[in-house]
Amino acid sequence: MARILYITLLFCLGVSLAGPLAVSAEGGYASIEIKDWRMKWGDASGAVLKDVPAADEPGWIAAGGAGGMELPEGVSSAWTRVQLPEFKYTSPAVYIEKLYALHVRVYVENRLVFEAERGFIKDQYSLLVPLSAGDSGQALYIWTETLQDRIGVKDKLVVGEHSVLVKEYIKNGLIDVILGGAFLFVAVVLFVCAFYLNKEHFPIAATLAVVIASTGVLSVTYSPFIYTFYSYLGPASIIFFDIALLSLLPALTYLFERIFGGGKYGIIRKFRKFQVVYSVFCLFCLVVNLISGNRFVELYYFISTTVIGVILIVQFILLIGCVVLFSLKRNKDAMIFAVGFGFAALTSVLELSWYYFRNGDYDLFYWKWSLVVFILSLIIILGRRLALNHQQVVKYSRELELFNNELQRSEKMEIISELAASVAHEVRNPLQVTRGFLQLLSEKSSGDEKSYLTMALSELDRAAGIITDFLTFAKPEFEQVSLLNVQDEFKHIESILRPLCHLNGGKMVLDVGDQLWVRGNSSKFKQAFINIIKNSIESLGDDGTIQMSGYVKGDKVHIHIKDNGEGMDQGVLSRLGEPYFSNKTKGTGLGLMVTFRIIEAMRGEIRFISKKGAGTESVTILPLADAPDASDSL
Repeated sequence: MARILYITLLFCLGVSLAGPLAVSAEGGYASIEIKDWRMKWGDASGAVLKDVPAADEPGWIAAGGAGGMELPEGVSSAWTRVQLPEFKYTSPAVYIEKLYALHVRVYVENRLVFEAERGFIKDQYSLLVPLSAGDSGQALYIWTETLQDRIGVKDKLVVGEHSVLVKEYIKNGLIDVILGGAFLFVAVVLFVCAFYLNKEHFPIAATLAVVIASTGVLSVTYSPFIYTFYSYLGPASIIFFDIALLSLLPALTYLFERIFGGGKYGIIRKFRKFQVVYSVFCLFCLVVNLISGNRFVELYYFISTTVIGVILIVQFILLIGCVVLFSLKRNKDAMIFAVGFGFAALTSVLELSWYYFRNGDYDLFYWKWSLVVFILSLIIILGRRLALNHQQVVKYSRELELFNNELQRSEKMEIISELAASVAHEVRNPLQVTRGFLQLLSEKSSGDEKSYLTMALSELDRAAGIITDFLTFAKPEFEQVSLLNVQDEFKHIESILRPLCHLNGGKMVLDVGDQLWVRGNSSKFKQAFINIIKNSIESLGDDGTIQMSGYVKGDKVHIHIKDNGEGMDQGVLSRLGEPYFSNKTKGTGLGLMVTFRIIEAMRGEIRFISKKGAGTESVTILPLADAPDASDSL
C-alpha cells in the first residue's frame, strides 16, 4: 500500500507522460544518456555466475545500440559492461528503460548493487539502480540470464539524479495500466447495461463487453509496470494474459458473426468454432503446465504464443476480406467496422509480422491504441443498432396505438350499428303513420293550424332522414353496385350543392379527370361526398373556396376535397367519425359517421388534414376499376 501511495503521489505531482529524458535536469546537472556498451557471453555449459570478468579479458564485443542480442547456441547468460561518465549528482542513479533477462545482477566494479530473479516467462525489465557519489567514472557490470532467445540492454542507459529518473521509471508502462483499467470499467458498465437490452441485442453487447474486458486485461498484463513494481504478481499476470487472449479471439469472431452473419459457406462460423476448440485446448495445456510446475513451458509457449500469433494474422485477414465485401454492398455497419477493424488489423498484422521477422526481438506497442479505435467503432455500431431498435419500437407503438383506436372505433360502430338497425325499423313505421295523418289534417286546416302542421311534417321528415342515416350506417352494403364515373358523379354533386355554397358566400372549383372509374352505389357515393362538402360549406367565411379534385395514382383513385374555412384543431380532428360527435352546434355527428361506413364498404379509406384557421382537406382513396368497354357504353 505504501508503494502505491508513493507512486501515485509522484505521478500526481507532475509525472510527465512525454518528453526527452536527456534534457531533464535538477540542481543544474542534466541527465546523461549512454549508448555505448560491450557484451561478453556466459559459459556455454550453463549460466554459472562467477567473478566479474576483467575489462581486458578476451571475448568482449561492442553491442551499444544493438537493441538486445540473440544468444549463441547453448548459451543462456551474458555480461554487459558500461563505462559510467564523470558526474556530480547528489543522489545518482542509473536508469535502464528496457532490458531482456529473467535473472539480473548489477555490479559497480566488484560491488553488487542490485539483483532480481523471475520464475516466470516475462523477460522484459525496467531498472532504476541507485548509485553513490564515489561511483563516478567507474565500470558498471550487468549479468543477465534467460531461457529465451534475446538478452541484454534494449535501447539506452541514463545516468542522472534519482529524483529525476524515478519519474521516467514510474511512468514506463503506467499509461498501459490506466488504459487497461479504463477498458475494464467500460466493459463492466456495458455488461451490466446488456441485461436491460432485448434478446436480440444482449449477445452483441455481452460479447462486446468480453472483447473490451479482454483488451483491458491484455493491456494491463502486457505492461512492464506490473512486472517492475509488483513482480510477485508476475505468474498470475501471465496466466491472465493468456486467458484474455484466448477469450478475445473467438469473442471477436463471434461478434463479427452476430453483426454480419456467418459469411459465405459459413466460413466465419466455422472459423469461430475452430477458435473455440483451440482456445479450450490451450487452456487445457495451461492447466497441465501449471500442475507440472512449468515442466512443459517451452511447448506451451509455442502453442499459446507462436501458433496463436499465426491464427491471429489469419483471423485479421479473413475478417478484413469479409468487411470489404460487406462495405461494397453499402452496409453502413460494415463501413464503420471496416474503418475501426481495418486500422486495428493492419496495425496488428504489421506488428506481428515485424515481431516474427525479428525472431521475437520486438515488443508489441501500437496494438493497444489501434484496438482503442476498433472498440470505438464497435460501440458506434452497437449504438446505431440500439437507435434503430428504438425507432422501430416507437414506430410499432404508434401503429399499435392506431390499431387500438381503430379497434375501439370498430367495437363502438358494431354496437351502434345493431342498435341503429333495431331502432330504425321500430320507429320508421309509426313515424310514417303519424306523418300520413298529419298531412291529411294539414290539407283541411288553415291559418296558424296549417303552419303548425307544416312545421310538424318538416320535423318528421328530418327525423326520417336521421333514421335513413342510421340504416345506412347499420347496413352500408350496397344492393346495386355499378361502375361509377367519378367526374359525372361530382358534376351532379356540384349542381346540388352550388346554390348552398353561394348562399354561404363561397365558390366551388371542380377538377376531376374524365377516366376515373370506381365500383359502388351511385346514391351512397353521392351521400358520402355531399356530407363532406356540406361540412366544408358550413365552415366557410368570406371569399371561401372549395376545391374538388381527383386523379389516378397507381391502382387507386385519389379524391381531394379542400376548403379554406375555419379549420379544426388536433383534438377535434382525431374524433371525426365518432358516433354523435360534431363540432357544429346543431350537428348530430351521423353524417361523417355514415360517410366513413360508405367509404369502408367501397374498400377505400379516408383521412382528414386540418389546422385551426387554415382550412380542412379530406383525402379519399378508392380502388380503381377498369373502364367499361365501348360496347358496354352503347
